[in-house]
Amino acid sequence: MDAVRPDTLAVFTRWTARRYGPEPAQRFRRAGGWRTRTYAELDALVGEAGRALLALGVAPGERVAVLAETRPEWTCTHFGVLATGAVIVPVYPTAGAEELAWVLSDSGSVVVVCDDEAQAARVTALRERLPALREVVLMDRADAADVADAADAVDAVDPSRVRTPFLSSFAPAGATAEELDARAAAVGADDDASIVYTSGTTGLPKGCRLTHGNLGAIQDATLPLIKGGPGDSTYLYLPLAHLLAQLIQFTTLLEGGELAYFGGRIEDVISELAEARPTHLPSVPRLFEKLHSVVLSLAEAQEGGRERFEEAVRLGVAAADGALPAASRDAYEAAEKSLYSLVRGALGGRLQWALTGGAPIAPATLDFLRACGIAVFEGYGMTESAGVISLNHPAAVRYGTVGRPIAGCEVRIADDGEVLARGPMVFPGYHANAGATAETVDGEGWLHTGDLGALDEDGFLRITGRKKELIITSSGKNITPTEVEFAIQRSRFVSRAVMVGDHRPHPVALIALDTEEVAAWAAREGLDLAGAPSAHPAVRALVEAAVSEANASVSRPARIRAFHVLDGEFTVESGALTPTLKLRRKAVTERYAAEIDALYGG
Repeated sequence: MDAVRPDTLAVFTRWTARRYGPEPAQRFRRAGGWRTRTYAELDALVGEAGRALLALGVAPGERVAVLAETRPEWTCTHFGVLATGAVIVPVYPTAGAEELAWVLSDSGSVVVVCDDEAQAARVTALRERLPALREVVLMDRADAADVADAADAVDAVDPSRVRTPFLSSFAPAGATAEELDARAAAVGADDDASIVYTSGTTGLPKGCRLTHGNLGAIQDATLPLIKGGPGDSTYLYLPLAHLLAQLIQFTTLLEGGELAYFGGRIEDVISELAEARPTHLPSVPRLFEKLHSVVLSLAEAQEGGRERFEEAVRLGVAAADGALPAASRDAYEAAEKSLYSLVRGALGGRLQWALTGGAPIAPATLDFLRACGIAVFEGYGMTESAGVISLNHPAAVRYGTVGRPIAGCEVRIADDGEVLARGPMVFPGYHANAGATAETVDGEGWLHTGDLGALDEDGFLRITGRKKELIITSSGKNITPTEVEFAIQRSRFVSRAVMVGDHRPHPVALIALDTEEVAAWAAREGLDLAGAPSAHPAVRALVEAAVSEANASVSRPARIRAFHVLDGEFTVESGALTPTLKLRRKAVTERYAAEIDALYGG
């Protein structure tokens, strides 16, 4: 029987090309239309990338960084790096100068492959701080029609400092296919495949070393859980600098499916989904919650619309659970025409499953999607576990949890409530940081996740908060802030809620508005929010209602006593969020120190 995956990622595209050669592997936009690249063509481009890196003198084990948006060439570069026996270092294109300099210097990257001339210019400006860096290379689109455009685009870059383009026009003189194959064949499961830098909610990011074996263990455990294959299409808009998107990439291609890359504007994701018509959709919760909010807003614009919407969701959930009363069949069929089918159509009409992680998803959003016939599965993991620890899937799902531990992964809850994990997916350590490694993985091989959680009687894992984010009030009460924060964020008018209260008499909160939802609501209500929306009494009443509802669901010590409404949302650019949209709590509390003091009466 054929193996279900190659031995290492170094021979990945050669393996998939033999198995799926003429099938479509990549679909992407060019000149306003969609184009397709087969598995055989993908492997050929990966070979070009690998030979180009050999010609640049990249040796086994050296690090090659990629600084680019999600696009087909990211994938070509990724597998080209691995084929040479080198180690890939993904860098978020939104990284600031200091973070960029740190990642490139700490990793000792010898080559940086850049999305465009603007990113290349950022790297060249830092070269004095990057002693290991030998080459900066531009990522060409690898299509003849685009080569001229790529050449024009680099006029602003000093040609003596940057090689361009990388894939199709840079001639890999002196590097042969046989040399590349020999390099790839020499890679073993214990060799590093990537160094992925954590988002850094506090301090500088740490580089997580992930081996070919770590990533292979994830595929061994997850491939049997969610089926795919030729004819299936995965819509990929998440940043490939993030491990989740890379894992989705591996799984889709291993099964012979197609990766459909989004066009590049995050505002266009929903509209593009209808055109891309994917069968699989990995996403952060925000996309699904935004879709839920938009549909609910449209319903509320009609008299009695909210009541009809809520009844349709109730009927849809009952049908999904196999508990729809016969007397409700006609009402269900009517909702199918007026709601369910339209929502499925907005997502392309072919969606078989959606995957989400990184943060809890609102239960109301899950119910809405289930009612519409869309299965959304939550999972949990961290970079140090090669991305996955537990996962809900079609054969075992429990809403409100992040699923059962995947095959090969042991999970236990420490005496203090911390989630511990052990297995072949756990990383060997942080790059050049033995001290941090020893703090994270103990002598028995248990990964200390830093998350608090619980296992139910059936082995499903529920995450309850972060160990380091516990708030201890001046009266000695220990509070997990995420519980009340997520409860407040169930309001579609709230983008983020941040509890404050460490060494203070009681908790208070900073609350960021969902500006789009508030504006749409104000338009329906005929309100003029000119100036600061946060100062409008009606807006404050919306937030107060969300806080009151949340307070009713938590213990008395965790209840919010006062709050401050911010005008805008927390952003990556402001430093409040990491590139994976995790909250930088310390940065937020420092930035809004005056507002917090005011909530405590100065």
